[in-house]
Amino acid sequence: MGTRKARGERKRLMDGVSFEKALARLEEIVRKLEQGELSLEEALQNFSEGVNLVQRCNERLQAAENQVEILRQQLEGGNGEEGEINHELD
Repeated sequence: MGTRKARGERKRLMDGVSFEKALARLEEIVRKLEQGELSLEEALQNFSEGVNLVQRCNERLQAAENQVEILRQQLEGGNGEEGEINHELD
């Protein structure tokens, strides 16, 4: 599964995964890597998946932060407009 095609498939599968599930999977990967019992190839595959998960989690956190900022501006009577809010983080 170390090919570009396999990595693309893993990335595609992560598109519909919730933030919480992605974070749980990331924690699982970290535990596996810390145990040091994976082969080099398995460790690289897990590390690659972990990097993708971190990127996806960061994107979702950034989207949530943007929504919070819009809501904060609305409460303060600032520039935020109701139509700007995206209620879906995924």
